[in-house]
Amino acid sequence: MIDLGGQRQMAVLARLLVAGGRAVPVSMLIDELWPGEPPTQALSTVQGYVSRLRRALEPGRAPREEAEVLVSAPPGYALRADAQQVDAWMFEDAVKTEGDPATVWKRLGEALSLWRGPALAEFSDLPWAMTEAGRLEELRLIAFERRADAGLALGRSGALVADLEAHVSAHPLREEAWRLLALALYRGGRQGDALGALRRARTTLREELGLDLGATLQRLESDMLSQAAHLDPHGDAPSVRETVTVRPAAPTLRVVVADDQALVRTGLRVVLDSEPGFHLVGEAENGEQAITVVRETHPDLVLMDIQMPRLDGLTAARRILSDEAPPKVIMMTTFGTDDNLYAALRAGVSGFVLKTSAPEQLISAMRAAQAGDALIDPAVTTRLIAGFAGRANPSAPPGLAGLGDADLDLMKLIARGLTNRQIAATLAVQERSVAQSVARLLDHLGLFDRAQLVVAAYESGLVNPGDVGR
Repeated sequence: MIDLGGQRQMAVLARLLVAGGRAVPVSMLIDELWPGEPPTQALSTVQGYVSRLRRALEPGRAPREEAEVLVSAPPGYALRADAQQVDAWMFEDAVKTEGDPATVWKRLGEALSLWRGPALAEFSDLPWAMTEAGRLEELRLIAFERRADAGLALGRSGALVADLEAHVSAHPLREEAWRLLALALYRGGRQGDALGALRRARTTLREELGLDLGATLQRLESDMLSQAAHLDPHGDAPSVRETVTVRPAAPTLRVVVADDQALVRTGLRVVLDSEPGFHLVGEAENGEQAITVVRETHPDLVLMDIQMPRLDGLTAARRILSDEAPPKVIMMTTFGTDDNLYAALRAGVSGFVLKTSAPEQLISAMRAAQAGDALIDPAVTTRLIAGFAGRANPSAPPGLAGLGDADLDLMKLIARGLTNRQIAATLAVQERSVAQSVARLLDHLGLFDRAQLVVAAYESGLVNPGDVGR
């Protein structure tokens, strides 16, 4: 057993692991180890942590010999471990497995066996760890669903029903989970139960999101009612087998990137190209182009710079969001644009990310926004509320009269930028319960977007400068 030292020293190693081999600047390590109030000797403390970790990771290295695992990568450090030495890296690689159903079933079974509980639980008070834990949990759900899909192709429908029932109970808004459960029931000779599962899915989605079944579930329901031959595992099974090897594990998000800086667009293109489940369908270098590209490509999500020439990102976002069935819009920002941030919140954007965010944070923000679980970077939220402290707004929503302590606590957590999953972990309740409470809050306050709850929290005085981020 390797002695990795105390909590913060282990946090340094964990943060470098999360970076996936990319360099993490020392300044970022300091900010993320001590959010808000780093000690005076933070730099020397981090250097001490790194030194001790190097001795633990490479006990045979000579004193002046250059490190090969935890290496210096100005302006910070990087971890050069082999993928087979890190469970999280092995797991992530396995989730991308392609091939015949038997290969997918075996490999993803091995990947899921690596889980020993919630990821990074010992660092749950650190924002970067919560973000990464959420990303890994999403990959775990995708791995479970892809393995179940392979199991259906292998004729294991009956054995999968119980696990899939538990899966939809824990994650009732995942349409892929309902598809798999309904198909497992149908192939097990339980056509009535299969159609009943789809009815439950429709009721859940309507109550929780105000949406009907997606196109995939509607087609499945129609095929079951007509007893389509391709649903029979003993009939035209190739279409099912192709589902495992060709169909993405989760719906591919079609993204448009709008930023006047070519370097930023290139960086985001690289991030999206390297991440499964994302497809860049268009780019724009100003607000006018963004509107045109969005209306031509009909993306699921838009990453929009808040300040651009010819037509700024805020005005473009307003026009895009006013269209019928608009995409989700996430604003990319830097500090110094608080007026625009406030206006964009009221316009209904789905979140904010800093341009300096790590790639994994950008990916997490996009997934959260598309799922309807809007994400606002806690650092942005803190700045926003501090900048507008004490300003009255005549169009503010009604006061918070009638809300109980639990609802007020929930609003405070939303104002900190936490997602439903993170709030559920903080309050030790089910994620579904959090989603229901958020929906009730929106209805009570007459708001249509969860991000606007941040505005309501500070306009009402519930949140004050310095509260957010704690």
